[in-house]
This record gives sequence, structure tokens and C-alpha cells, in this order.
Amino acid sequence: MLVVRAIKANDLDGLFNLASQVGTGMTTLKPDMKMMGDRLAVAVASFAETIPPEERDYMFVMEDTATGRLAGVCAIKGAVGLTEPFYNYRIGTLVHSSRELNVFTRMDTLYLSNDLTGCSELCSLFLHPDYRQGNNGKLLSKSRFLFIAQFPHLFEQKIIAEMRGYQAEDGTSPFYEGLGRYFFKMDFHHVDDLTALGKKSFIAELMPRQPLYVDYLPQDAREAIGKVHQATVPARRLLEQEGMHYEGYVDIFDAGPVLQARVSELRAMRDSDLASVSRDTDTAHACALHTSEPYLVSNTVMQDFRMILTDANPSDGGIDLSSEEQALLHCHSGDTVRTLSLNVRKNQNV
Repeated sequence: MLVVRAIKANDLDGLFNLASQVGTGMTTLKPDMKMMGDRLAVAVASFAETIPPEERDYMFVMEDTATGRLAGVCAIKGAVGLTEPFYNYRIGTLVHSSRELNVFTRMDTLYLSNDLTGCSELCSLFLHPDYRQGNNGKLLSKSRFLFIAQFPHLFEQKIIAEMRGYQAEDGTSPFYEGLGRYFFKMDFHHVDDLTALGKKSFIAELMPRQPLYVDYLPQDAREAIGKVHQATVPARRLLEQEGMHYEGYVDIFDAGPVLQARVSELRAMRDSDLASVSRDTDTAHACALHTSEPYLVSNTVMQDFRMILTDANPSDGGIDLSSEEQALLHCHSGDTVRTLSLNVRKNQNV
């Protein structure tokens, strides 16, 4: 069985092993033991509510309970850009016209901006290749939305997700090679590492503040703007199903799209419900399997947040969970849980 749960202090080795599998382009998951340890300490303090909400970094791990192995990780940051700069490119438009020559042109531009400072952020989503099957990816990604629905007061009005940008087969970033390299004079991986370590002052020091014309870039760099890494395509699709969308902001290094949404408009805020664990008999649960759809179910405890995927469906304010599922959620008959259908229903427009 798989359970998504709040990360714990003894998960450092498992977290490092996951980070070692990620590769380049995800600055929030680097295989650096000190950086991972520092972040883990903040995450533990976040669930313990001993630091302010805007400083929190809620990290969740997917655990294979049969082996104790960590199969995946994901996170939500309370707010970005309040303690260190948070930059993006905003895609804009400049119009040039001459009535005398009867010429009118519209040109896309890139503006270096801090517009998204202060937003909450979904980040660090990674599922180990051994577990990329069935509904495991959906379970891991969508668990964060159930947490937000349970504790919406902890997050800002707007939430964002920076998606890993497109890379060529050899691991190079066409966008960075066509633009960033000329200003930073270093390899993409080196810049990526510096950003992961929080050393971001060089961005403001070296990047031009004036608009950059997209048409001046090489064709492969232009085509990479707003395009995700091949491995990130499913993750983008899942976020869009939950109500997030692209509004013309991209990462300054690889031009990966930034998805965003108002927290109040997320599907989990609209459609998740509280239910009472009404039975604890495996027989009742087995009967429900014949006419069911997958549901996400979480407990409602901040310090010990846990979530599973079940075939049991809520009905009349209750949900029948097997004794094994209750054990995974650390709950009992009569306790309150939060539920959300795994898949967007066809009559819903998200």
C-alpha cells in the first residue's frame, strides 16, 4: 500500500536518494545533503506550526508501506520571494507602427519581473521511476490540493507552480543557450546549482532590465518558451485538471511555464467534502468496490497529515474504509476525513 504523508525528521536519507534521481532543471530538489537537511528541518517545523505560515515549506513523501521505501516527494511553500529574490520573465507585447510607411508590427518581449513574489507555490514533485504506474502520479500530485482544502487559511490567495522547462536530448536548454549564456557566461547546470543554493543575487546583477525581443532569439530558443520538459508533461496536465493555468510567465533560465490559480478556484476547494469514517469492516468495504470510482481520502490532522487512494466512495456524509486503510490514515471509525474524487468528472469544467 502507498500512503502520502507529512515528511519526518528521519526521512533525510530517503529524501536524498530521491533527489539523486531527479536530474537537472529542478532547483528545489538537489542531491546536496546539507541543503536537504536544512529544508527538512523547515518542513518539520512547518507541520509543527512553530514558524510563521509565510516561511513554511510543507513537504510530503509517498511511502511504500510494504518496504518502508520512499517512492516520491512533493511540497507546498507558504510564500515565495519574501526572503530571497523570486524572478520570472513576463511575456509582453510591444507595438511599432508608422502611419507614413503603413507599417504595423507587434513583437513579443520578455520582461524580468518580480510579479509573483508572495504567492504560495507547489514545487518539488518527483515520483521514482519504479513507481510510475497506475494512479501513483495522480495520488502524489493531487495530495497537495487536499491539504490546501483542509487548511486554506495557511496559504496566499494565489498559488503558482514553476514547471521544468524543455531540454534537448543531450540535456541542454535551448532557451538558456540562446539567451542566458550570453549574460551569465557559465553552463546551465552551474547556474541551476547556484539557484538551488539560494545564490540568486547574480540574476539582478547580470540580467538586463529592459525588455528583450523574442524575435532576436534563435528559433529553437523561441520554440522552448512555455514548453515543459518531456518528463514534466503529465505533471502539467494534472495541475491543469485541478484549475491551474498558464498566464505568460516563464522561468528565466529554461523558459518553463509558470502555472497559477486563485486558491479559492481550485477544484479541491470547490468539490472536496468532509466525511465520517462510518464503518471498519472489510466486508462492507469489499461490497462497495463493485460500483465505485477512485477517491482521495486524507485525515484532517496537520502534524500527522496522511492521504491514500481508495475505491470506497463517500455517501450520506460517511465513507466505509477498511481497517487497513484506517491504519494508513491513522484514523478510526467516527473520525472525520476529507474526500475528493481522483478524476475530474466529465460534467465539470476545470
